[in-house]
Amino acid sequence: MPTKRLPENPSLDHLKHQAKDLLTRHSQRDLATAQRIREFHPDFRDATDKQIFATRLSLSDAQLAIAREYGFASWTRLKRHIEKPDSRDALAHPHHQRIEDPLFRHAVDLIDSGDTSGLSLLLKKNPSLIRQRVLFEGENYFRNPTLLEFIAENPVRRGVLPANVVEVATIILNAGPEQSARDSALQLVGTGRVPRECKVQIPLIETLCIYGADPNAALQPAILHGELDAAHALIRLGATPDLPVLAALGRTDEFLALLPASSASQRHLAMALAAQYGNADALRALLDRGEDPNRYNPPGAHSHSTPLHQAALAGRLSVVQLLVERGANLDIKDLLWEAIPADWAHHANKRKIESYLRKQRR
Repeated sequence: MPTKRLPENPSLDHLKHQAKDLLTRHSQRDLATAQRIREFHPDFRDATDKQIFATRLSLSDAQLAIAREYGFASWTRLKRHIEKPDSRDALAHPHHQRIEDPLFRHAVDLIDSGDTSGLSLLLKKNPSLIRQRVLFEGENYFRNPTLLEFIAENPVRRGVLPANVVEVATIILNAGPEQSARDSALQLVGTGRVPRECKVQIPLIETLCIYGADPNAALQPAILHGELDAAHALIRLGATPDLPVLAALGRTDEFLALLPASSASQRHLAMALAAQYGNADALRALLDRGEDPNRYNPPGAHSHSTPLHQAALAGRLSVVQLLVERGANLDIKDLLWEAIPADWAHHANKRKIESYLRKQRR
């Protein structure tokens, strides 16, 4: 789920009220609140709604969830951001402008300009740079990147990559970044709009995998972000499609073969992706096995919405009809814009789906 943006002049008192309101809604067994807690409180990542409601939450639990909902690791760090802001807290600025370490920032500038000789020399003189990380807060990814992760231009900072970015990446890879940095960079490239638009997404994926990045680490994220060319490249490079990926790619026979031995978490994600990509056959099989069409999607998979929201947004009429026939609630609101699926169809100009959904609500 995307994190919320703090207002320009955030009030700590208002955020405290939000935490108390979260506790109240939890006591009322509000399903949207359960989803927020599952997404943003680390102790409840895999918890069911029933388990979340059965747990007595403290005010500090609620404050932690609120802090992470705004992209901060803890309530203490959110409080510091409001009471004692520094250059890292200029959240509207591009990430490279928020780097406090001048040497690290210089290295990022060399990456962005494609200065391979300057970057090589800098890394040779300062070998510790390759494992150094910078801290960004105020969002839920790219929070603690190394230099390697800046090759993806994801999140977008300048909107373009240097033409020689593969050579730039190779210089950094030869300096020996950690495995986690290689895998994270692969995920960012595989889900990034700018690498695709600059026609370097596949070459970067290939280079990262040659240097040991795990193609499986990026396969589901690429699918979730609609980067199918990247997904196919990752499979070609050794990634193994699992149940959710097969549902998204329409490989229904393989999907059905894996379904009997699948886990609950795999089926939950598979339902989200089947709805997003319009695989009615896979979705029907999941519903036949008892999957609930009214669950919010799992964390990391557009979890602010339900399968019906995603199917309506994508214009998947047959899937929308199937979900409605199987009891999908037409009035569930998403967690960001508080809109029902018909509103999502209207936003996406899917008039036929919008008309169908509004008629079903009468």
